[in-house]
Amino acid sequence: MTAIRPLDGVTVVTLEHAVAAPFATRQLADLGARVIKIERPGEGDFARHYDTRVRGQASYFVWINRGKESLTLDLKHQSAQGVLGKLLAQADVLVQNLAPGAAARLGLSAQALRPTHPGLIVCDISGYGGDAGGAGPYRDKKAYDLLIQAEAGLLSVTGTPQDVARVGISVADISAGMYAYSAILAALLQRNRMGRGSHIDVSMLETLAEWMGNPLYYGFEGQPPAQRSGASHPSIYPYGPFTAGDGRTVLFGLQNEREWASFCNKVLRRPEVAVDVRFDTNAKRSANRGELKALIEQLFAPLTAPEVIERLDAAQIGNAAVNSIADVWAHPQLQARDRWREIGTPGGPVPALRPPASMDTFDHAMGDVPALGQHTEAILREVGCDAAEIERLRAEGAI
Repeated sequence: MTAIRPLDGVTVVTLEHAVAAPFATRQLADLGARVIKIERPGEGDFARHYDTRVRGQASYFVWINRGKESLTLDLKHQSAQGVLGKLLAQADVLVQNLAPGAAARLGLSAQALRPTHPGLIVCDISGYGGDAGGAGPYRDKKAYDLLIQAEAGLLSVTGTPQDVARVGISVADISAGMYAYSAILAALLQRNRMGRGSHIDVSMLETLAEWMGNPLYYGFEGQPPAQRSGASHPSIYPYGPFTAGDGRTVLFGLQNEREWASFCNKVLRRPEVAVDVRFDTNAKRSANRGELKALIEQLFAPLTAPEVIERLDAAQIGNAAVNSIADVWAHPQLQARDRWREIGTPGGPVPALRPPASMDTFDHAMGDVPALGQHTEAILREVGCDAAEIERLRAEGAI
């Protein structure tokens, strides 16, 4: 493969913490962009301190900060403003997910930067959106992933009939990060055509509300919303976990009436169930899921989980193992497709998954996870600071 990557030569300066912005910029780094991560001297991105699970480092931080350069810089210090100005003069993209209004107070809003940096792409990520398109009453509210899951209605459709449940990953942060990433790529393409930068305003609420499109339309104009159904699909049935005779769980799903007939004939081996008036449409199966679940598990009772899976495979019914985290680390499909690479971290080498979209023209960069301030002196020298000035900045607490 060629060594040229899509974002080689693109420089990204990022004022980021936690998950949403770091997740976006890690995608850019994997595509070859130079990502300069500005961190607070002494403590850095607070996600560095969430846990110590990965060779003494935080699991979140290792996951979403590979391939970046860490520059410690106190943006509230007057001397730091000159350094930041020099960095932005050579940057293509500025990404920030500081507290609401913080970037503007530092003079780093898109509006303030546009006159001196007309080609700069500025991407703001926040919980509820900034001033672009109208601020809205929630503009200044703090926003964390779980809070946005609640505001976007995700908790209302996740969990059991008795209890709501948090989605087990930071899905609001991830959705915001992915939309920021794709918008930055679009802005780079647009700049190539029009010669000017863009202001990107990404709201966690809006990205997750977009992902809630199906439940929203399912409850259109006051219709009853989908009910929480644990690990089962709320509106397609059977689609979810079932217990085999050996007590193990088998998860499978049907998508259409052809598969329903095949399931009854080849898996249950009770073709009459396919035309049972309680179950002969998906709507009826979903409405009568309690009865159908009892019937399926009764017919599964003489079978072990592997035997059920064998029948499901023979009938070409989609099914899956309910894997543990340890199972995913050792997943045979990931191994067979050579999806793991080794990256460096301050605590030692760790495995990392290759980005999901493989391309035949380049390998993703997948650089190392930086130590706090690891690249500070090198970057400062690059923007013209000599040894004496660097020492002065350090003595003043600016770096």
